[in-house]
Amino acid sequence: MAPSAPVDDVSIGTDGIRLGQFLQLAGLLDSGGNAKEAIREGDVSVNGEVDLRRGRQLKVGDVVTFAGRAARVCE
Repeated sequence: MAPSAPVDDVSIGTDGIRLGQFLQLAGLLDSGGNAKEAIREGDVSVNGEVDLRRGRQLKVGDVVTFAGRAARVCE
């Protein structure tokens, strides 16, 4: 499913980052606790699929969506 909003490119400066960290870096959530809860509740998707793993390793090109906002992992 395509996100309803434009996708923001977020530079991580490396090859990979964990999902919980990326949510904070991208400004989709304010804290690790909020990220953990949103992921656990199934409110976060990666490349269009819900992912319940806060430690999921994202790679360049992955698109994370939460609350109608989307961010793409960029190097």
